[in-house]
Amino acid sequence: MPPIWVVLPLCLALCTPLQGEVYTALSELEELLDTESVLLQTLHQYISDQEHRIAVLKKHAVDYEKEHSIAARDVTNYLSNPINDYLLVKRLTSDWHKTEQLMQDPYYETAMKNLTQYRELLKFPTDEDLTGAATALIRLQDTYKLDTASVARGELNGIQYSTQLSAGDCFELGRQSYNGYDFYHTELWMNEALNRHEQERSNVTVRWEILEYLAYSTFMQGNLKKALDLTIELLSILPNHERALGNLAYYEAAIKNGTTEIGKSEQPPKAVTATLDPEERERYHMLCRNENLMSIQISSQLRCRYTNNNRNPLLLIAPLKEEEAFFSPRIILYRDVLYDNEIEVIKRMAQPRLKRATVQNYKTGELEFADYRISKSAWLKEHEDVVVANVAKRVEVMTGLTTETAEELQVVNYGVGGHYDPHYDFARTEEINAFKSLGTGNRIATVLFYMSDVAQGGATVFPWLGVALQPVKGTAAVWFNLYPSGNGDLRTRHAACPVLQGSKWVCNKWLHEAGQEFRRPCDPKENIQETTSR
Repeated sequence: MPPIWVVLPLCLALCTPLQGEVYTALSELEELLDTESVLLQTLHQYISDQEHRIAVLKKHAVDYEKEHSIAARDVTNYLSNPINDYLLVKRLTSDWHKTEQLMQDPYYETAMKNLTQYRELLKFPTDEDLTGAATALIRLQDTYKLDTASVARGELNGIQYSTQLSAGDCFELGRQSYNGYDFYHTELWMNEALNRHEQERSNVTVRWEILEYLAYSTFMQGNLKKALDLTIELLSILPNHERALGNLAYYEAAIKNGTTEIGKSEQPPKAVTATLDPEERERYHMLCRNENLMSIQISSQLRCRYTNNNRNPLLLIAPLKEEEAFFSPRIILYRDVLYDNEIEVIKRMAQPRLKRATVQNYKTGELEFADYRISKSAWLKEHEDVVVANVAKRVEVMTGLTTETAEELQVVNYGVGGHYDPHYDFARTEEINAFKSLGTGNRIATVLFYMSDVAQGGATVFPWLGVALQPVKGTAAVWFNLYPSGNGDLRTRHAACPVLQGSKWVCNKWLHEAGQEFRRPCDPKENIQETTSR
């Protein structure tokens, strides 16, 4: 039975006195029948629209319930998959926005009041989160050379992890790429959206809209002929599409005039992000993909051993398991130096404090967000818990250095596509404001503890050394960032590879110069070597 507010306007309309006393003239009553016919058509259309709306809402509910039940079976494993993470964020942003629009009926205001309360009590992703999740998935696609169709099938490196992406999911990835002026990935994902649209025969995505994005992204990459063909196909669906008509004329004129370059006014703005040397980026990505860049002459000489670090009393009974990862600079792995119970304590303390990780602007010394570092971090003090204090003591045992002037223990979690592009841990000569507020000098050494295994990705790599350290729970990686002279060792430039599958937890301790017995010989030969090393 329709709600009274639907019937009431109709009753009022029929009961309102009409001029000319229509009941006295048959012809005017016949006109009322025409009016009623129109009202009935409107009412039937409204009912039809409502039934369709309810049917679509029911389908949304079934789809949400299906994916939610899959996630509930194993929450950790489900959220360790970047595709699932992207889809979860998408369901609660763009998909849910569409659902909310469908809910705009007589009961909409009540539903919205409830949703407003939920938004105050629960965590909801934002449109910015959707952009970030889409960008992360595309970053993984590039770093690990993932085929677009395979990712759309839910496969990562040939392993089926999740449900397939729909045409709408692929369209959203393409749209996000387009908004970031990334026309290469726009074309990839719009093509996939088009293929899936034809397979699904769904009304969720509109073919002409896919064609519009696809045509323009193709044009922006210089393929005028294909852009023209796609635009013609678009106009066969919507002949009066104003923008497509303008583009058609432009493409035809450009082809006729032999134009191959895009006008300056159409060039996308340059993104304000850190740029990497192309060779370095290629080496970085190769190491992330487990491609071997280390010569057999070096790798064959690397050894592992038990060590007590010059008969340190704390290590005489339980020596460290030391594994060489590289000779010069010396990079060492210490196995089984952080225990499961300690890891749980550190994670429990850090989780409520996790915030988006920042980088230091070397010109101003201020901390700021950067696209080349995507993770969340928290800082723990030694006096807060005995576990944190014990970790600091263990660092002293492994390095032979004091932690009195070290930074607090930094805990970092890399989620979907989380990464940190190649960087130095130490401050270079021009970075005069770095660590100025600490007053403890430069960072001598880095001790990086892995607090989780990572199914795929997440390695710590040194592009110019060809070293890739795979995350192994309980292992610590140690290296010195400075030469004995105090100058920075450029060879220690390293990166955190994007997490492809799983969640990466690490904690690290940065040791500073102040308070250390650090040898600084004046050796011209050493300084020459330093300036010529990467």
